[in-house]
Amino acid sequence: MNLKKSIVYALCMSAAMYGCTNGNKAETSDNGFRYTIDEFADLKIMRYRIPGWDSLTFNQKSLIYHLGEAAKYGWDITWDQNCKYNLDVRRLLEKIIRDYDGDRSSAQWEQFMVYAKRVFFSTGIHHHYAEDKILPECSREYFESLANAVGMPDNGEELMNIIYDPDIYPQRKYTGNDKDILMASAVNFYEGITRQEAEDFYSKMEDPSDPCPVSTGLNSRLVKKDGKTFEETYRIGGKYGKAIEKIVGELRQAEQFAENDLQKRHIALLIEYYETGDLKTWDEYNIAWVNDTLSDIDFVNGFIETYNDPIGRKATWESIVNIRDAKASQRTETISENAQWFEDNSPVDPRFKKKEVKGISAKVIDAAMLGGACYPSTPIGVNLPNADWIRKEHGSKSVTIANITHAYNKSAEESPKSIMNEFSWDDNEIALVKKYGTLTDDLHTDLHECLGHGSGQLLPGTSPNALGEYSSALEEARADLFALYYMADPKMTELGLLPDGEAYKAAYLTYIRNGIFTQFVRVELGRPNTEAHMQNRKLIAEWCYENGKDDNVIEMKKRDGKTYFVINDYEKLRGLFGKLLAEIQRIKSEGDYNAGKELIEKYAIHIDPVLHKEARDRYAALGLKPYGGFVNPEIVPVVENGEITDYRLEYCDDFIGQMLQYCEKYSVL
Repeated sequence: MNLKKSIVYALCMSAAMYGCTNGNKAETSDNGFRYTIDEFADLKIMRYRIPGWDSLTFNQKSLIYHLGEAAKYGWDITWDQNCKYNLDVRRLLEKIIRDYDGDRSSAQWEQFMVYAKRVFFSTGIHHHYAEDKILPECSREYFESLANAVGMPDNGEELMNIIYDPDIYPQRKYTGNDKDILMASAVNFYEGITRQEAEDFYSKMEDPSDPCPVSTGLNSRLVKKDGKTFEETYRIGGKYGKAIEKIVGELRQAEQFAENDLQKRHIALLIEYYETGDLKTWDEYNIAWVNDTLSDIDFVNGFIETYNDPIGRKATWESIVNIRDAKASQRTETISENAQWFEDNSPVDPRFKKKEVKGISAKVIDAAMLGGACYPSTPIGVNLPNADWIRKEHGSKSVTIANITHAYNKSAEESPKSIMNEFSWDDNEIALVKKYGTLTDDLHTDLHECLGHGSGQLLPGTSPNALGEYSSALEEARADLFALYYMADPKMTELGLLPDGEAYKAAYLTYIRNGIFTQFVRVELGRPNTEAHMQNRKLIAEWCYENGKDDNVIEMKKRDGKTYFVINDYEKLRGLFGKLLAEIQRIKSEGDYNAGKELIEKYAIHIDPVLHKEARDRYAALGLKPYGGFVNPEIVPVVENGEITDYRLEYCDDFIGQMLQYCEKYSVL
């Protein structure tokens, strides 16, 4: 009991020291709640609220608390996966911020702090989205003086070279074609391994005739020592074992508060997987997890998405803990109930359609804790599991994260200027997006996650890894196209998902404008477009622009020296979405690597330099930040007579404070 008191006292002190505020007064209303708490570089930091917390039972709060602690204990793993020097750099930054007792008012100190915040936000020394290395604006001499003042680490000279030399680890994930993409990438999934060596290693492990293939290489680091190649598996007793032990310890606590036997079962399987590293157990866990559609509290925890791996095989650790929003989930439930209709009426070749859609479950959730690759920057929707054969045989779970979207919208309202007003052609476009934009954004996410990712099937014998480094961008394009195509279908109004036949146009307007033009405010001038989601949007928008030129479907207009992209024919644009969807589904179903490569390299990577500069100049004049992320609420145990009797929320309003708190409490590697 004394231990419980000590833990609770430490948590309460941390909350007080790091600027968290009690959230009880703001439980039912946004009145007085400030969403944006910090801005620096190209980033803004927001808070998200957990609605309905006080209506949860003690067991539900306890379950969320321990799942949330598990989410935070995986933090170090993601740092190390992004680059093997990230943890050393982070610890140096942490020590300087905590211990430096010199002048903290100079311009160079401010530049140092911006660099530190950017590194903390990106979970490493590379930009979280553009993937280029972040370079400090303060001088190396000044940075070294700070380090010397608090005690330069033994590898300090090496760290300074890594921080300041633009030619050392210039990109987290290299996507060019003039170097070996594994050797040129900073990600820590491979050590001394070329692309060919990695592909040869895993090709020997795969059986094309296996109808239920495991995701080979998903949870391991591939290394070469003494001329031999082998895997370091992520498990207790293996790679990242100390962090995984902490995660498992919290999962065991969470298991005691499981809402039902199904949930208890998949938590137990996840623990077994972390103990053994066995990918067959990972598949068993995913099947059990996808079959649990009853629990109000749910979570994602593990090595899941492969976006950061140059060849799309190895997964980054991530976690989201969430609560079902029963009222909002009525929309996604309607979509999932009609999944077979959507599959049957898809514009793709019948060979690539699922004859029987199984287990599509969809819901709207509120995030309760973000961790790993989902923190501070987080998705607004998730569709899992990723294994195609599990999707086909057992279904998938799709979620739209309502309170994250709500926080983005509320934060935008706190700014007097908007990208919509600047880049829209006329007042009619602005009025259309204002009237329908929030609704169509939510619906697009629902269709993308609920049905898009779960649609279609691979032909027998097609490897799920056939598209290699292009697989992530093509898969996101496939899901986006599915959503865009159906957004304009009369079925949307028939099902009550859209109020009328005009609403979908808001989604088309914002998607084309963003994909072909405005999203590149996020990319530095002269740099290629490398992030998978941005590549997906560029591919779709530019392919439709080019292939619709004869009919002037999308028109580039000029006015007062500014460029605008205007949709002239929405019906024909929908037809183009359907045509491209059919082709990308064919590419995936047949594993047509060369066709996928051609699409990506022609439409997704190279940015028009003139349009790029214009977009960035116009955006800069607005004073907005193109990227956003979040601090987590603190879930604090309430102790009476030595026992935990409740959990209360505190909303943190200090970004760097939460980073330091996590460094102190959750760093175990």
